[in-house]
Amino acid sequence: MKRLKIFTWHVHGNYLYYLSQCDHEFYIPVAAGNRAGYGGRGRTFPFGPNVHEVTESAVPELGLDCVIFQSRQNYEVDQFRTLSAAQRELPRLYLEHDPPRTSPVDTCHPMNDPAVLLVHVTHFNALMWDSGTVPTTVIEHGVIVPDAARYSGEEPCGLVVVNGLANRGRRVGADIFETLRIELPLDLVGMESERSGGLGEVPPMELPSFAARYRFFLHPMRWTSLGLAVCEAMMIGMPVLGLATTELPTVIRNGESGFIETDPRRLIAHGGRLLNDLAEARRLGENARNVANERFGIERFKRDWSAALEAAMDRQPGALVGTARTGEAVVASL
Repeated sequence: MKRLKIFTWHVHGNYLYYLSQCDHEFYIPVAAGNRAGYGGRGRTFPFGPNVHEVTESAVPELGLDCVIFQSRQNYEVDQFRTLSAAQRELPRLYLEHDPPRTSPVDTCHPMNDPAVLLVHVTHFNALMWDSGTVPTTVIEHGVIVPDAARYSGEEPCGLVVVNGLANRGRRVGADIFETLRIELPLDLVGMESERSGGLGEVPPMELPSFAARYRFFLHPMRWTSLGLAVCEAMMIGMPVLGLATTELPTVIRNGESGFIETDPRRLIAHGGRLLNDLAEARRLGENARNVANERFGIERFKRDWSAALEAAMDRQPGALVGTARTGEAVVASL
């Protein structure tokens, strides 16, 4: 397909960086006032020359091909504030990063326009949202790690990566972390992690190399999507411990690539064994790396996004990816 001019917002920096690996031009808005999504490229990620900043006032003059919404704010407010009437009629996609925050049974997705392709990042998310008759597909994560970032595991300590753990509470497993750290040596990194006794934020592009020396990766989240940090940890060959919730049970197999449990106390036993057996940790980590290479490779991610964009541009998203209806398992993966 031709190289598209795509407008979107800077909502999740890591995801935007991986999305920008696709062979298209991306335009993101800049506005004063620290408004969410209007911070431009920022300084955290090494975006390539295909990611362009544009002042909000200049957006209506852009000759665009399609629009990707990434939040309810984008869809319900920002498009009417920032885009021209003609731009709001372009082919559109809605990228949903999270499962529903309230009920996994009765929550209707806020985007209900059948002309817009709804893209979920995990099958778990797609299962939990009621997407009505909106054309819906799943594009699983794709990640890149530096070639030199490979697991060594020499540090007898687990690593936890969560932003804002103290503020986000039980949803991201703040209580799980506090319970497990009594029995296991655990280091916490992420934005504002100092409030929970952590080490502070590690720049995202440095995180895989930083994580590589830790014995295992602990993912304490109860209700989320699938963290990109989990995929990156697996990609460097790191074993993962976590709760058997969200998408993680389809990613980690007990005794093969790590351990997942619904009883957090069992994770203490698993972690203890890995702390005492580096060879076993390395075996699990190598299996995790094989899974990640097959499932979260960036080339597969790019192909899936190309298919979704092509469907949206053809104005036939439903014909390609199927339709998700209440009570029916009809969500198709590209």
